[in-house]
Amino acid sequence: MEAMAFVTEERKLTQETTYPNTYIFDLFGGVDLLVEILMRPTISIRGQKLKISDEMSKDCLSILYNTCVCTEGVTKRLAEKNDFVIFLFTLMTSKKTFLQTATLIEDILGVKKEMIRLDEVPNLSSLVSNFDQQQLANFCRILAVTISEMDTGNDDKHTLLAKNAQQKKSLSLGPSAAEINQAALLSIPGFVERLCKLATRKVSESTGTASFLQELEEWYTWLDNALVLDALMRVANEESEHNQGASEENGLPHTSTRTQLPQSMKIMHEIMYKLEVLYVLCVLLMGRQRNQVHRMIAEFKLIPGLNNLFDKLIWRKHSASALVLHGHNQNCDCSPDITLKIQFLRLLQSFSDHHENKYLLLNNQELNELSAISLKANIPEVEAVLNTDRSLVCDGKRGLLTRLLQVMKKEPAESSFRFWQARAVESFLRGTTSYADQMFLLKRGLLEHILYCIVDSECKSRDVLQSYFDLLGELMKFNVDAFKRFNKYINTDAKFQVFLKQINSSLVDSNMLVRCVTLSLDRFENQVDMKVAEVLSECRLLAYISQVPTQMSFLFRLINIIHVQTLTQENVSCLNTSLVILMLARRKERLPLYLRLLQRMEHSKKYPGFLLNNFHNLLRFWQQHYLHKDKDSTCLENSSCISFSYWKETVSILLNPDRQSPSALVSYIEEPYMDIDRDFTEE
Repeated sequence: MEAMAFVTEERKLTQETTYPNTYIFDLFGGVDLLVEILMRPTISIRGQKLKISDEMSKDCLSILYNTCVCTEGVTKRLAEKNDFVIFLFTLMTSKKTFLQTATLIEDILGVKKEMIRLDEVPNLSSLVSNFDQQQLANFCRILAVTISEMDTGNDDKHTLLAKNAQQKKSLSLGPSAAEINQAALLSIPGFVERLCKLATRKVSESTGTASFLQELEEWYTWLDNALVLDALMRVANEESEHNQGASEENGLPHTSTRTQLPQSMKIMHEIMYKLEVLYVLCVLLMGRQRNQVHRMIAEFKLIPGLNNLFDKLIWRKHSASALVLHGHNQNCDCSPDITLKIQFLRLLQSFSDHHENKYLLLNNQELNELSAISLKANIPEVEAVLNTDRSLVCDGKRGLLTRLLQVMKKEPAESSFRFWQARAVESFLRGTTSYADQMFLLKRGLLEHILYCIVDSECKSRDVLQSYFDLLGELMKFNVDAFKRFNKYINTDAKFQVFLKQINSSLVDSNMLVRCVTLSLDRFENQVDMKVAEVLSECRLLAYISQVPTQMSFLFRLINIIHVQTLTQENVSCLNTSLVILMLARRKERLPLYLRLLQRMEHSKKYPGFLLNNFHNLLRFWQQHYLHKDKDSTCLENSSCISFSYWKETVSILLNPDRQSPSALVSYIEEPYMDIDRDFTEE
């Protein structure tokens, strides 16, 4: 009763006085005694050894969970008993105790300082293999904690210095617990296949969307997770059967909410299960065994399965009544519908990112369209398109990528989904630039949609703007047709000024677009083609970027807004964009000119040396960071079409200690202002 009160009322700080029974039970050793009883295979009563029944275990687990809920500190104490936490997994073999055990484990792992190792769980493979689909879906809630790296926070916000230090430490310590746990799960026969089946399982459509949302609204104000739904659903099923039987005896129709509730819960169940399953698949896709997981996900047809669920479940229409978790509001990202959409988009992003399996997001007709685009442009077909197994692609009239584009264009201006949608589509374009991929998206009006959001709706969200600028850069890079479309849409000076204002308002957000336009300009200037010449003469954006003062303004600000101590995965792109500008200047033998102009700009700001010293330190860090990271260097090479050896050479030339070299940074820093030997050690 106290635990029920705790989840249905406002939680108070003075829990000891509010919930005296659980507090006193723990105070006098009740929790420790329950742990002891659970871990004993037998219990002695009057000299007889009796096996502990599932019913007794179930009661013990319920009391433990309720005490954890109501009394502060109990969950943390249980988390410190590693042998007990591991033992709890063995109680999941019984269906009678599964729900109580899973709920307790989830709470304990949520506060445990050190991650448990799944390879220490006795007979893990047998345990998981014997779960039914419903149990496996609930087990994913526990797995979400055990396979995610702890204390990573927001990955983009952690400094690269801290990350590099952590990676060095990790190399000496070996694989992390999360990596070990991922490997343990992937070694279980049929594990990924079962997750794919769960993720793509269809939901009964007998209950209308609007009615089930309305039915659940009142219930859902206090239901915290799928495990609670499981328990309530079982009760509701029993009551439904009982009430229906009574109604039949009386000859009366029974129309209470309870008879409708089980079907409604099944649909909500499916939503909550799927978001847990998609999260686990997403983490595995980003892990060390990425290629193995990719191969299995493709083989078990996860993508076409999700495509079939897109309209009816993943991106179904909302009713006016929005379900929210207890303690949250309607716009909160914690609601199941919103969380499912975001998790789905994150999965697509991870699946498409720098992997040839991204073409599974299309159907056969769309793949044929890509081939036709290449044929018309008289360029070779993309090898990955030719190698795509047509039996594994999406079916139906539209593939998953096209469906995503359709909902993206209909999304309200203030929607939080815009960021994730843009990221998912951008990941499809990442890597080596493909003209056919770009044209496929351009023909569907993506460029005009992006420009409308940036210019006409004057988007204010920094995250959404950054994702749209990144996507626009990938869409336009080296593509003459894209620049023609850009110029057709941005057809007045007023529109162009709004666009520039958005770019200049935050270079951290827009620098990837600046980089793509700069690279495209360089390529176009070296091509002899009437179509290219026409675009060069007409496009406002290319004319703007081609001016040396514009490039110098970007270069100065890009270097000035970052420092070694504040570099993150999010803003390190500013450093690489500044390098792209200087590499292209070096190709034209103008590197000394650009460095001299930077020196003049420093002096005009009355701070001689502050910018070039900072740039010198940034480049030293660049060498440390990139010369030991194969993936990052490959990404730089693929995205810029500049060989990584040229990147390295340019950095070495800039860092040349010879003050007589016209291309060395030190030649432009006066002796009294020299400060280039700072230690990068993370304090």
